[in-house]
Amino acid sequence: MANTEALVRLHKVLADAGIASRRGSEELIAQGRVSVNGIQVMEQGLKIDPKNSIVEVDGEPIKAVKTKTYLAFHKPAGVISTMSDPEGRPNLGDFFKSRNERLFHVGRLDKESEGLILLTNDGDLAHRATHPSYGLIKKYVVEVEGLWSKELVSTLLKGVELEDGMARALSVDLLREVNPKHFWVEVSIHEGRFHIVRRMFEALEMEVLRLIRSEFGPISLDETKEGRWRVLSEVEINKLFTALKLNQ
Repeated sequence: MANTEALVRLHKVLADAGIASRRGSEELIAQGRVSVNGIQVMEQGLKIDPKNSIVEVDGEPIKAVKTKTYLAFHKPAGVISTMSDPEGRPNLGDFFKSRNERLFHVGRLDKESEGLILLTNDGDLAHRATHPSYGLIKKYVVEVEGLWSKELVSTLLKGVELEDGMARALSVDLLREVNPKHFWVEVSIHEGRFHIVRRMFEALEMEVLRLIRSEFGPISLDETKEGRWRVLSEVEINKLFTALKLNQ
């Protein structure tokens, strides 16, 4: 009889092996692509003993990840936030062909947005970093056109009514005025709904010309050039784990 304390949910085992994020692992299970000890598994929530079970994806046994990878990437505009694309569009995977790990991205940026996106083979970190309850703050530098005013800033801070509910900025700072209707601003926000920053400005009749994510929680884009990536330092990794309440 298996020790119940040693049992781990199957989607976590897959994520820890760097196969996919937890959500992606649940999709693999639902598609019938996962088997445990030769038996196909399609139910969610199954717990197994990873040390004494043979887990296969598409008939290939998975291997435990021995080295965890944490990367910061400066995504250019025009690149979609997926690791591959059947239509052949530029995607994140194009920039990491030299890496041997099976990486997955932490959250997304829409196609036309730029800036910081994290990539890792650490399933637990990827899961927590994108979960609303852990509250990682994202910071964006935004180029906008329209009428800027104290009232607009106040509205962004109090909340903007969107079709899927209220959205509120945590801070809004004017960085540079190009002309009376053209500005660069810095916005920080807690949540990560689709196109959330763009939609907030557009709801207030401001056109977003560029949107660059400069920070994701304690990690900053810093001097990382567009289209380039860097390995996170030990200090950065420690800060990220602390912010997500994870043990290393």
